[in-house]
Amino acid sequence: MTVPQFSRPGAIDLSALRRPAGTPSATGSGSATAAAPGGGYTIDITSEQSLRSDVVERSMSAVVLVSFWSPQVPASVEINAVLGMLADEYAGRFLFARLDIEGQPDLAQALGIPQVPLVVAALRGQLAPLIQEPLPEPEMRALVDQILESAVANGVAGIVEPAGPISGAAAAEEPADEPVSRFPEAEAALLSGDLDAAIEGYEEGLRSSPADPEASLGLAQAKLLKRTQGVDMTAAREAAASRPEDVSAQTLAADLDLIGGNVEDAFGRLIDLVRRTSGDGRDVARGHLIEMFGVVGDADPRVAKARQQLASALF
Repeated sequence: MTVPQFSRPGAIDLSALRRPAGTPSATGSGSATAAAPGGGYTIDITSEQSLRSDVVERSMSAVVLVSFWSPQVPASVEINAVLGMLADEYAGRFLFARLDIEGQPDLAQALGIPQVPLVVAALRGQLAPLIQEPLPEPEMRALVDQILESAVANGVAGIVEPAGPISGAAAAEEPADEPVSRFPEAEAALLSGDLDAAIEGYEEGLRSSPADPEASLGLAQAKLLKRTQGVDMTAAREAAASRPEDVSAQTLAADLDLIGGNVEDAFGRLIDLVRRTSGDGRDVARGHLIEMFGVVGDADPRVAKARQQLASALF
């Protein structure tokens, strides 16, 4: 089978999925061969609603990889096997979704899928093409790592819950009761107040696993505590009040707001700063705010609200 290459890779338009109210999605004639059983982090897209809820909505907080495939195309079956295995191995750092174009021809047509195999990445509601042919497992693993690293850099580091039993060796690695830290020395340093050691430990963890959400969260927490350690709170707040355009003064005050549990105040302070500033100062304020999002977590509704406000402030 000859696999065509994209001449202009870009986002897949999801607006084509809009239908008049009450119009059902076609189910197609069904696949000639059943899909291979999925692991704990593999799901099958069986309807337009499933595409929206399981892919588009989930991609707002976590990475979703989508395979458009057919049981009649061995290359697509091969890709599914590798990504399904990696999904279980990565234990929720991304969700793997499969869409059989023979079973769901209406969805494939609406999305303008050119040919299978096709794997796309879903991030914040946008689908972007990744590959159209099988890759050796090491290359596929490296590609997944790059996607996860990029997602974390853009504030998307959510963990998905397993949709079914974990398969293979990954099942043996599942914690029994209490979650076990992958960075026990860094965690111990953080809990003991040795912030320099905690930062060093989590940075080392990110060098070996750039997209790891635990290391990203731990590093953000350690840096926040380091920035506010020994700070005269009264003097810092007075400086922020008297110098509203001073990026350093405002980011420190925002850190103190966050430490004190005033999450919305911290976010609002930096969003207002982004609105008022430009150039390097604006970039510093934006980056500081995104790091704060990582400390609070994408599951918190205040983060989702602040992201919308940040986008409005930027554009």
